[in-house]
Formats: sequence, structure tokens, C-alpha cells
Amino acid sequence: MGDQVDRPTSAGVWIWDRIRSAPVTCVWLVILLLTTILQHSMSPERLNHVLGHQSTNIVNLQKDPFHVLLASLFWLDGLYWFPYLILFCIFLIPAERWLGTTRFVVVGFSAHVGATYVSEGLLRRAIVSGDASADLIGIHDVGVSYFLAAVAAVLAYRIARPWRWVYIAGCAVIYLVPLLTHITVTNVGHACSALIGFAWYPLTRGLAGQQWDPMVAVRAIRRYLGSRCRSHCNE
Repeated sequence: MGDQVDRPTSAGVWIWDRIRSAPVTCVWLVILLLTTILQHSMSPERLNHVLGHQSTNIVNLQKDPFHVLLASLFWLDGLYWFPYLILFCIFLIPAERWLGTTRFVVVGFSAHVGATYVSEGLLRRAIVSGDASADLIGIHDVGVSYFLAAVAAVLAYRIARPWRWVYIAGCAVIYLVPLLTHITVTNVGHACSALIGFAWYPLTRGLAGQQWDPMVAVRAIRRYLGSRCRSHCNE
């Protein structure tokens, strides 16, 4: 009976510790949930209007850059929130806990701004030269993917060698290889964001905490599963 009481209590303490140590990520998730619910309640015409005004496209960056650079982070380009919950738990919560809130925001927001201006700047140049349609100046461009890409990249420095290089190779495949096969605003933005994240290595030097070794985690899981199996066999 005592174990049954302790387990929920321990789980609750663990969850609260994550929320308390990653406040920006957790509040952000709640806001994204609310705006996603709003998207589901809107007509297609209304949703198109709202997302158009929150997008970091060429038109809005010229009219009100500060507003759209911030507002675009609170809307998802799509109607599904749950996949982002998983990604935030895998990448953003551990990153904010490790980096601290200030460093976390600096890494992610600098990439969000930098990648937006690089990708939209290249698009504007393509439009002026006639290589892209002028209709693209008002495209929808909202979401958290640039922020997420930078944070995922900087997390490489949390991982112990040699697994760090495996992780970096994975990031390269996800964020850089698509740019080699198909040049789009989004692919350019993702590649820039990942590079900005990697470039923030100096910000990670001297951070407290041991580097994460995947093999240590695997061995710990094996020990836990082994102990659980033995306890069940002895009952």
C-alpha cells in the first residue's frame, strides 16, 4: 500500500520539478494549446486572416516586425498540438533546465529572428529578380520550428562524446540535407536556425551538470527492468 502511495507522489514531484525548472517552455505550451483550440473554432476564412496578420512574411516584417516576430511564435502552422508537446518535452524542457531560462530564450529567439530575416530576405531577392512569384510576399509563416531547431542543435553540447557527433550528424540530416535537395523558405530557415544553435557553443561552456551519456541511461533502464522482473518473480 505504501508503494502505491509513493509512486503517484514521486511522479507528481518529478512533473512539478520539470514545470518549475522550465517555466517558459511550459507556459508556451499552454498558450499554443489555447491558440490551437482557437484555430479549430475559426472558419477557414477567419483563420486565414488571423494567421496572415501573425506571419513573419515580407509584408508584415516591413510594417510591424516586432509584433509579428513575437506573435508568430504563439501559433502553429497546422491544427495539431500533441506532436509539439512531445517535441517540447524531448528538446525544449531539457534545454531550458540545462541552459537556464535566459540562455534558452537567447538561443531560440536569436535563431527565430535571424533565420526569419535570412529566409525572407532571400525570398525577396528572388522575387525582385523574377525567380519567384510576387504572390509569396504575403505567405503564411508562423510556428515554433526555427526556435526548436536552434535549441535542438545547441543540445548537442549536452551530450557526451562520441555520441555528440552522432547527434550532430542527425541534426544535419534533418535540417541541412533538405536544403540541398529543395530550396524553400522553410528549409532555408531551418538550416539557418540549426547553424545558429550550433554557433552558441560558447554560451554552454562552464554550465553545471554532467554531460548526458546515452549508454549510462540505457544501462540504468536495464537495471530498473531487471529489478522489476526479479521482484515480480519473487512474489
